[in-house]
Amino acid sequence: MNTPASVPERTDAISRVLKGLLVANIAVVLIKFVVGWKTGSLAVFGDAIHSSVDALNNILGLAVMRVAAKGPDDEHPYGHAKFESLGALSIVVFLSVTIFELLKGAVERLTHPTQPLVVDAVQGGLLGFTLLVNVWVSWYETRAGRRLKSEILLADAAHTRVDVYITTAVIAGLILSRMGHPWADSVLAIVVSALIGHVGFQIFRRSMPALVDERALDGGDIRRVAEEVPGVMSAYAIRSRTAAAIRFAELTIAVNGEENVAAAHRIADAVETQLRQTLEVHEVVVHVEPC
Repeated sequence: MNTPASVPERTDAISRVLKGLLVANIAVVLIKFVVGWKTGSLAVFGDAIHSSVDALNNILGLAVMRVAAKGPDDEHPYGHAKFESLGALSIVVFLSVTIFELLKGAVERLTHPTQPLVVDAVQGGLLGFTLLVNVWVSWYETRAGRRLKSEILLADAAHTRVDVYITTAVIAGLILSRMGHPWADSVLAIVVSALIGHVGFQIFRRSMPALVDERALDGGDIRRVAEEVPGVMSAYAIRSRTAAAIRFAELTIAVNGEENVAAAHRIADAVETQLRQTLEVHEVVVHVEPC
């Protein structure tokens, strides 16, 4: 049987991951901006801006996790865990601005052609290095996000994973520009914009279920586990929801009407324990009805 992870332990683990990735992402952003400035490449600048959102998301994630870790209070009786989903969703706003600026620059360069871009071996090597860093960051963050069931880590990992494809496209664009195809940089900048838009949609789709209280668990699974507890005649009126990795469940169980109050409460407690251990539910509310 599994026991749900401690909320404070999970929060600390996510914060450690974000702090480590922040250092790596800042290094990548600085390198890309330097190469973009040296080459005058819109695609590299767009890639740098896109990578800067990764660093910004790390900072935002650290702030959000401080809020999400707070327990229930008078204004938030279910706690603050949904702030993690809001943090993951907020990155879409920054991505939208990036897409607009990148498309604007690409159109201007297509309508007013410039000299082919030139990149030397050192600059190309630096871009290749950032590509390897992004591959590692994406792998590490995805692994940590799945282990900790963290929406903000998984969303950021998806964002960084596309960075790998974007940087590859940027390097290809610089090579094509050097071969005498100046239009390649602008066209690939448009491709970069499309990829960023796709990432934004993925983050939106991942964040929304928790924000609109989509069910966290199949009602049949909850019913089966509850009805396996001795003394439970049936389980019904089942509801579940999730906030980040915290699962909430509510159900009504029917018990023998001849049971006294203390016995009925023991059965309800057993149902709560079974749901916590078997289905990894953090908060369980069990209503008892005689039958």
